[in-house]
Amino acid sequence: MADQDLFKKVLSHAKEYGFVFPSSEIYDGLSAVYDYGQQGVALKKNLREYWWKAMVQLNDNIVGLDAAILMHPTTWKASGHVDAFNDPLIDNKDSKKRYRADVLVEDYVGKLDTKIEKEVKKAAKRFGDAFDKAQFLSTNPRVVGYKEKGDAILKRLGKSLENEDLVDVKALIEELEISCPLSGSKNWTEVKQFNLMFGTKLGASAESATELYLRPETAQGIFVNFLNVQKTGRMKLPFGIAQTGKAFRNEIVARQFIFRMREFEQMEMQFFIPPGTQKEWYAHWKETRLKWHHSFGLGAENYRFHDHEKLAHYADAACDIEFRFPFGFKELEGIHSRTDFDLSSHEEFSGKKLQYFDPDRQENYVPYVLETSIGLDRLFLAVFSNALQEETLEDGSSRTVLRLPAVVAPTKVAVLPLVKKDGLPAIAKKLADELKWDMTVSYDEKDAVGRRYRRQDALGTPFCITVDHQTVEDQTVTLRYRDTMAQERLTMTEAKAKISEATAFENWLKEI
Repeated sequence: MADQDLFKKVLSHAKEYGFVFPSSEIYDGLSAVYDYGQQGVALKKNLREYWWKAMVQLNDNIVGLDAAILMHPTTWKASGHVDAFNDPLIDNKDSKKRYRADVLVEDYVGKLDTKIEKEVKKAAKRFGDAFDKAQFLSTNPRVVGYKEKGDAILKRLGKSLENEDLVDVKALIEELEISCPLSGSKNWTEVKQFNLMFGTKLGASAESATELYLRPETAQGIFVNFLNVQKTGRMKLPFGIAQTGKAFRNEIVARQFIFRMREFEQMEMQFFIPPGTQKEWYAHWKETRLKWHHSFGLGAENYRFHDHEKLAHYADAACDIEFRFPFGFKELEGIHSRTDFDLSSHEEFSGKKLQYFDPDRQENYVPYVLETSIGLDRLFLAVFSNALQEETLEDGSSRTVLRLPAVVAPTKVAVLPLVKKDGLPAIAKKLADELKWDMTVSYDEKDAVGRRYRRQDALGTPFCITVDHQTVEDQTVTLRYRDTMAQERLTMTEAKAKISEATAFENWLKEI
């Protein structure tokens, strides 16, 4: 499937099979807001739990938190969001459409990356087994030219944004002859900054109401609770606080399905460390987080690091783990060395000390912070879009299969009676009821068994157990594997054991 065709298929499949629906659809929906259906909410829950187990359960020095969405308004002044949480926006005068100026430039560079990939594919086909990709990337004049041009563009963009030189950002767009994706027009307005926070009010009357914001990130709830957690948990540095939860951003250019939404969910961990150790912890968490992503088995070639050209006001180092979505490589997770900005700023604005007494150093200091932050909705899209595949079978027929990692699949096994008679449904229902205590189970008796297999393939169910007439005689069942369509005859106990082993968190996470 071509990338654009795949993305259309992702949107269609997500709705048709109960994963993601447009929000308020009966009222024509709400732009960039989505609801997770019965299958989607289960997949999302499993992804969240997979992150939580790896981040909190398997680390003795990382604990959890669930901070409120509404916070004291000074929080966002201290964090810099009131003054600095902006996107550079530009309007096309002809189409009347608004875009993020930096995204327009980054998409232009993305097209250069696509050209590089095409050159690599052509060379790999031409040279076969003798092809040396690393050497080709570093020596081919055309590829080197594309790379140098892209790097220079991003460096200039980063410098202009850092200096808030919006005039140069527009000049860069014009020099690159970037046109409106909708109309093809190059008639642009000036670039302007737009704050992304949603405002709301707290109070019974308009006169006495307090102006608040819906949180644009979950991190600040962790920072203001640093001492609460440290003291009550008797935590010693280094230690981390993890949190999952909703965040809200008034994205003007929300797009690409659930990749960029106005209401979304983050999974963040703030790791508190002694000053001067941030470089080693930055390297540690880069490696650790990439290993976690690789554990899904989506293909190492679909991930890459992207170092930030423009650092946020709080960071001394930052990078993204990017994933190859159907629309190109885009940010999936951010890893940031935040220095002591957050705790120091909250100290200043609150007038309360947020320091740690280090028994080894025999001194008080404001800890530095190393952050890992991943969008749960983006992770959902990465896993879902990678898993969705169209397959031509040996007999010439085709099937749609959703090869979700078994550990996060919404349903682990479907129990199917071969026919709706001869006592087979009763045996199958009893087996399904027994399995429910240990795993998520679907029972299906409608249509021919072949059709039911196809339905479960499309839902991403990794296993099917079929109860047939032989089951009545010897209590054995047929276990079918989604990915290979292979089948084997096993006792019910053996089938349950195989499924449990294949879907256990331990067996997926132990390598990282």
